Amino acid sequence: MTANDTLECFQPELVVIPCGSRKLGRRARAANLYVGSYHRACRKAADALRPDRLLILSARYGLLDLDDVVDPYDTPHGAADAITAQALLKQATERDIVLLDPVVALGGARHADLVRTVWPHARTPLAGTRGMGEQMARLAVLRKAHEQQLM
Repeated sequence: MTANDTLECFQPELVVIPCGSRKLGRRARAANLYVGSYHRACRKAADALRPDRLLILSARYGLLDLDDVVDPYDTPHGAADAITAQALLKQATERDIVLLDPVVALGGARHADLVRTVWPHARTPLAGTRGMGEQMARLAVLRKAHEQQLM
């Protein structure tokens, strides 16, 4: 999927966005815990897609609903104590969300690859980007395109 590929022909059943390294320094709802600009840009784009369900993929906790209350942490994706593909699949199975379709993964390659271990058919609008700046620009285009559709 490229920046010119819009997701206008469907409403996703699920959008999975990444956590972020910048967090509040206290226990909080997942919706409020991540305060970095990248996470916020992913969240705004996800909200514009108006999915049936929005989850955060936490490097420590795995799949988080926005209302889940968790402690801050310093675990990056790929670390020894980070969520694994096997644990992620188990969480998705327990939540009965493995068969959802369409699914959109907003995030970089590491995030999208992990999401695709559960949902191999997930759409990844940030694929092929060459860094944070290009991803942020693509997220803005995605958000604006969907906001204009609602007008």
